[in-house]
Amino acid sequence: MNDKNINPEGTKPEDTSGDDISESSAYNRRDNLIPSEGIQDSRGNSSYEGSTSAGPGFGKVANQETHFESPEINKTASENLKMNSNFPPPKKKRSSISYILILFALLTVILVSAAAILYGFGIGGNLGNSQKVAVIYVQGTMFTGNAPAGLGYATSEEISENIRSAVADKEVKAIVLRINSPGGSPAAAQEIVGEIKKAKAHRIPVVVSMGDSAASAAYYISAPADYIMANPSSTTGSIGVIWVFQNMSAFYKGNGTNYQVIKSGELKDMGSTWRGLTDTEKEYANTVVMEIYEDFVTEVSKGRSMSTSDVKALADGRIYTGAKAKQLGLIDGFGDLYDAIDKAAELGGVTGKPTVVYMNKASLSKLLLGSGSGESSEAQQFINYFEKSPYGQIIS
Repeated sequence: MNDKNINPEGTKPEDTSGDDISESSAYNRRDNLIPSEGIQDSRGNSSYEGSTSAGPGFGKVANQETHFESPEINKTASENLKMNSNFPPPKKKRSSISYILILFALLTVILVSAAAILYGFGIGGNLGNSQKVAVIYVQGTMFTGNAPAGLGYATSEEISENIRSAVADKEVKAIVLRINSPGGSPAAAQEIVGEIKKAKAHRIPVVVSMGDSAASAAYYISAPADYIMANPSSTTGSIGVIWVFQNMSAFYKGNGTNYQVIKSGELKDMGSTWRGLTDTEKEYANTVVMEIYEDFVTEVSKGRSMSTSDVKALADGRIYTGAKAKQLGLIDGFGDLYDAIDKAAELGGVTGKPTVVYMNKASLSKLLLGSGSGESSEAQQFINYFEKSPYGQIIS
């Protein structure tokens, strides 16, 4: 047959269905993609079983019924895909190291911050030794309120609580009282002395470290200590009692202010600002002062192992320098706070360098709390009852 419209299989175009034409075209396109040499599998055999020649210039192709796979083509396609695709580069080891370094830096900052906070609350010293020396500050005028530490006043409640806490800690072997106080309420001093004696009863030695001043009631609480250390120029002593009254009657009279007082007893308004003391009141005031004075002298006599007469010979209210106080037997030695800590560790039987725990060290928050002035300050609110007592102030 010479009909040009007949295909190689002898089929006329009009006898070929649309599906056959489509499949033929697809195979023709595939023929052009497959190399003429064919594709060999890993065993050296042709990858296309039942293949036929498609004519000059054409490679072997699989028939319609044969399924074929080519690992080499898949591998090449995979490599091309990797080369041509915009995949992100693999993570490098140094990226992980960077994250670790950042995490380490953050942990360091957290630990340093925590250490600073703990130090602000008074926890510090050598953490390698479980044997502790507790340092308790007595700073400012002493009275029996509950004002926070760091406001310029030393309250017996706060100091007594710290002494009790130190004694309750089985690792505390000794206590140091760091004193910077001109004195204050005899009652406050007696409360603190009571806790010092309890500490000593538990075999916890107490050492006093005097700073600028530890006079009057501040010496009162120093006397029972096992060892008193001061600087040669510290001021101490002032063993005595004073009761202060304020008479503003002339001021009230000049301003036309007149008081009418109804009282149940003759001495009920003793010490009021609108009048002075009567002779009877002066005599009674002297009795009260001498009673408190005798308690003071007795405490010094017992604490310093001195006779009452020897103490009274020194107890006329005058202050002494640290150097003079040592000559008179009112203190034991010279040194700063850290010398006192060493002495406390020695008396407490501490081996090696002790852990120093600052029980009530002033912190930034406490200083900010007491930064006000005048009537509006926090400190003033705590001490009004003491400084503005209608009965005057008894101070030792």
